[in-house]
Amino acid sequence: QVQLVESGGGLVQAGGSLRLSCAASGSTFRNCAMGWFRQAPGKEREFVATISCSGRTTYYADSVKGRFTISRDNAKNTVYLQMNSLKSEDTADYYCAAKGTLYVSNIYTNAGDYDYWGQGTQVTVSS
Repeated sequence: QVQLVESGGGLVQAGGSLRLSCAASGSTFRNCAMGWFRQAPGKEREFVATISCSGRTTYYADSVKGRFTISRDNAKNTVYLQMNSLKSEDTADYYCAAKGTLYVSNIYTNAGDYDYWGQGTQVTVSS
């Protein structure tokens, strides 16, 4: 079992930055690929970014590429999402997710691939 707790959301002006954190419990964090997803009001949950167990492989949705950076610290059991140049369309609830895997370089973009989810943190970008 992996429990995930997100933090770092809030209200920010367009063009600003936020860093989301996701702290994971358990000793299996280093064997988990991690992902960030978001869900805006009235919309379906969408993929934002993912990082492999090793941290060497990352992948981003086109809508955030060049603005967001996903990273992880396996010693702290934490994954981060640095969000820069925020836009009003980035407003959403952000969720981190974990997938246990033996393949340390694999990444996953489908929500259905993930085994564990956090409760979400709200990000609001004012224009």
